[in-house]
Amino acid sequence: MKLRALFSLFLTSLFALNASASAAESSQGKHSPAEQRTSDESASSSGRRSEGEAFKRRASSTKPNVIVIMADDLGYGDVGCYGAKPENLKTPHIDQLAAEGLRFTSGYCSASTCTPTRYAFLTGTHAFRVKGTGIAGPNSLALIKPDIVTMPDLLQKAGYKTAVIGKWHLGLGVKTPDWNGDLKPGPLEIGFDYSFLLPTTNDRVPQVYVENHRVLNLDPKDPLWVGHKKPSPDHKTGISHRDELKMDWSHGHNSTIHNGISRIGFYTGGHAARFRDEDLADKWVEKSKEWIIKNKDTPFFLFFASHDLHVPRIPHERFQGKSRTGFRGDAIVQLDWCVGEIVRILKEQGLEKNTMILFCSDNGSVLDDGYKDGAKEKLHDHKPAGPFAGGKYKIQEGGTRTPFITWWPGTIKPGVSNKMVCTIDLATSLANHLEVEIPQDALLDSLDVMDALIGKEGAKGRANLIQQSNGRDGIMSPMGYRAGKWKLQRQMQKLSKAQRQNPNQAKSAKKNAHYKLYDLEADPSESKNIAKQHPDVLKRLTAELEKQIEEGRTRH
Repeated sequence: MKLRALFSLFLTSLFALNASASAAESSQGKHSPAEQRTSDESASSSGRRSEGEAFKRRASSTKPNVIVIMADDLGYGDVGCYGAKPENLKTPHIDQLAAEGLRFTSGYCSASTCTPTRYAFLTGTHAFRVKGTGIAGPNSLALIKPDIVTMPDLLQKAGYKTAVIGKWHLGLGVKTPDWNGDLKPGPLEIGFDYSFLLPTTNDRVPQVYVENHRVLNLDPKDPLWVGHKKPSPDHKTGISHRDELKMDWSHGHNSTIHNGISRIGFYTGGHAARFRDEDLADKWVEKSKEWIIKNKDTPFFLFFASHDLHVPRIPHERFQGKSRTGFRGDAIVQLDWCVGEIVRILKEQGLEKNTMILFCSDNGSVLDDGYKDGAKEKLHDHKPAGPFAGGKYKIQEGGTRTPFITWWPGTIKPGVSNKMVCTIDLATSLANHLEVEIPQDALLDSLDVMDALIGKEGAKGRANLIQQSNGRDGIMSPMGYRAGKWKLQRQMQKLSKAQRQNPNQAKSAKKNAHYKLYDLEADPSESKNIAKQHPDVLKRLTAELEKQIEEGRTRH
């Protein structure tokens, strides 16, 4: 009898506990009490529910997995769905992603070089606001400090597992990387649960993988040394042993030789840890598959940071010759294969309907970026930047307007969007979508464009956007500013290092900035400066840009 009474009491308690948990979930979930009441009322009148309301509920009632596939140096016109001709190169998987998702015609990265775009993408703050966030060198310290709130930080608070796999190029360590010890702070100190990295970028040394805090397969008897000066007189370089190179350099990339290719910077040792350039894409897919399968039962965020099509462009042998445009085109074909593999893995695991993919690039296109790989000679009639001028390093549209595609089957309807969106906006968009509180002093330039990203009817994109160049000179860097159909270019008086550190001279240079104005609807290639014909527009946009720079933030 006692056992029966105890069992009855247990069932009663369990029922009460479940009811309490359900109530708590309803009040503390993704909807506020007012939204929950609206949802309940809608459920009771499903026959009258509009398609827009159903769409909004589908998009907000789940924690989607999020995968960001960031290409490297991919131009607006470099893939089929953005105008690349199939006789030059084919990108069926990226094209399919666009056909099933939302293809943006005004999708941007925040800067026209890699490090500042990646910094802004993860922190939600323009890199030009932070000293030392230009292109990171081989021995760069960690540019994102552990006390900075980042997108993966906020996603962890929402219960997500987080990983970055691929190119990092944001520095490691406090002062300089400890290549033979713990490489931290790094991704694990700023919100990532797992990282598998190309630590810098592959035209810079060293050619090793870093898994979490350690160089993979490093033999302590063969320590790794990385530096900026030639370590010994007989050290082989691209200058001293140029005839041994399998890919010649055109400028700058002529220091230590590895895999028949000379690089920027010097290194010795670590031979067991060194990789083959040809194997990078396969390794990114391999490690991504392992991590997705391991974490498929929890919401996850994967930053798939491809190295394709950055120099040196050495795609795997099975992709060499697959395009008409040389190794640069072959690297695009390899990137396309990676996209197809990620989608295939999701479908195999039954995750595609609860996964949002964002496909983008860290900056626009470039042809000769330091190696004689035939990018110019084999271009044919391919137009890497599409209808736009400029590319990597530049403030014209071709520097920051890139392919930008969102995909979420069952939530995002296939289509084309002209809304202005940027990689810097994903942090705030996801945080608000998941109802994670954003500190006031974080994500200073990241705007909520989630409705635009998922194609909600009536959604608004950005009204304007600052477009940064390399950003070595911080707020004194050349910048573009787009507002609607108008494009402002700000070129700055060139300063020496001493002048950049002198606030009075910097202020003087700012006053002498040179501005140009373009109408992107009539002149997408920014070839006709119409500043004199539209002085009021020039004045208004100049004031807007300078205000956004001086205020130190654009998210209010």
